[in-house]
Amino acid sequence: MERPTGPAAPAADPAADRPVTGPTGTGPAVTRPTGTGPTVTVTADTPERMRELGRRTAALLRAGDLVLLSGHLGAGKTTFTRGLGEGLGVRGAVTSPTFVIARVHPSLRQGPPLVHVDAYRLGGGLEEMEDLDLDVSLPESVVVVEWGEGKVEELSEARLQIVVERQLGGADGDGDAGAGEDGDDPRRVTFTGIGPRWADVRLEDLAPEGV
Repeated sequence: MERPTGPAAPAADPAADRPVTGPTGTGPAVTRPTGTGPTVTVTADTPERMRELGRRTAALLRAGDLVLLSGHLGAGKTTFTRGLGEGLGVRGAVTSPTFVIARVHPSLRQGPPLVHVDAYRLGGGLEEMEDLDLDVSLPESVVVVEWGEGKVEELSEARLQIVVERQLGGADGDGDAGAGEDGDDPRRVTFTGIGPRWADVRLEDLAPEGV
């Protein structure tokens, strides 16, 4: 499996924190941790707003991007990825890949395909990921990996880290079980760009009024 390459990470950006307007009317802090792009936290208070957040995220993605998606069962990861798939314009319904480990969704508009991976059962991490018969080139795809921390970071020198948390602290059910994933309690979604690819990406645009 071919791995994308990229330039060395730039020097840390000393830019000061600045507020952006989020959907709840508050101003989430935009920070620039050393060696990363900005970090932005957005609140999605309904399943539809979570899907819309996924669609907005898709507008920032391009072929070769790696997205690591984290959160408890029922946090909203699959709902978010459904919206992302809609935004990318890919074929097929996006569902939890738990029982097949990975699914490939080809583009319907000559864009990059979406590779949706559940790394929970990838005990060997990157080596097992490389052994998957995906019939697609990862550098030409958008790759979304759930439960991928500590397992697949070597796929790319840069990645978008997304953490989804239920604000009420619940972790009921899984993405395809229904109630847990689509509950109406608000989700807090934190985006962190890591590596030179994300240094100048305006993640704050994910949180305009009305999302």
